[in-house]
Amino acid sequence: MLYDITLSITYEYESPANAGRHALRLMPAAIHGEQRLIIGSLDLDPLPEERFDRVDFFANAVTDVAYRTPHRNIAFNLHARIERTAAPVSLDISPPLSQMAHELAGIRSLAPYEPAHFLDGSPRITLDRAFTNYALDVIDKNTSVQAAVEAIGQALHRDIAFDAEATTVDTTALDAFTNRHGVCQDFTHIMISCLRGIGIPAGYVSGFLRTYPPEGAERLEGADAMHAWVRAWCGVEIGWVEYDPTNALRVGQDHIVVARGRDYGDVAPVKGVLRSYGGQTTNQSVDVAPL
Repeated sequence: MLYDITLSITYEYESPANAGRHALRLMPAAIHGEQRLIIGSLDLDPLPEERFDRVDFFANAVTDVAYRTPHRNIAFNLHARIERTAAPVSLDISPPLSQMAHELAGIRSLAPYEPAHFLDGSPRITLDRAFTNYALDVIDKNTSVQAAVEAIGQALHRDIAFDAEATTVDTTALDAFTNRHGVCQDFTHIMISCLRGIGIPAGYVSGFLRTYPPEGAERLEGADAMHAWVRAWCGVEIGWVEYDPTNALRVGQDHIVVARGRDYGDVAPVKGVLRSYGGQTTNQSVDVAPL
């Protein structure tokens, strides 16, 4: 499937910012066998005094920019064409949850996408007992790991209401879980917390959703902005599986990957510091058009 993607993120400052540095993770990823970046451009207005493109620890594309000239507005505009490959349908050959510790013990590598990095707490993931108890109520020790991932994702979709006004980017997973309202970031952080709490390595994926659904299909939640979903390690034979708890489905051709990490802090689309005072407003628009 081919997609044309356009994204615009704008900021307006109450008082001019006379210095700023930002790390941008906005360019769709090139992933062998899954996703091909045909062409992509990231335009900035105003132009920064410094710009440097790099790859971070988790192989995400990062653009670092620095401003030294006062500016009251800033805009990050992305244009990209992506070819997304459908994930093959596979049998569930993951081990039972009771065998997961044994499978993990056999992996000694600390390469970026090995499960060791995705088992414990991380800056935005706290392994609270409330998450573990919730997960254990949904599955049992004989449930296969892949089935556990899907069961927990479906349960969260059932029990938590999607509400774009309920939380902010700084809302903790526990607060969103307690209130049973949130957006895709909250669904993803909560599911990661549940999975790690029962011994399943899980990470955070940021990306885009197809804006226009296929004829006869329902529109997916989160298609008007950048989206987020879960990546779970389901054992040596299967490896990583991606699941979207906001929409209760396995990730496929409608999902375009931008960045992967332990939690939102590793993949934030815009992250940085600036020198200013007063408030600021921000707007985001996304369009993912199938060709």
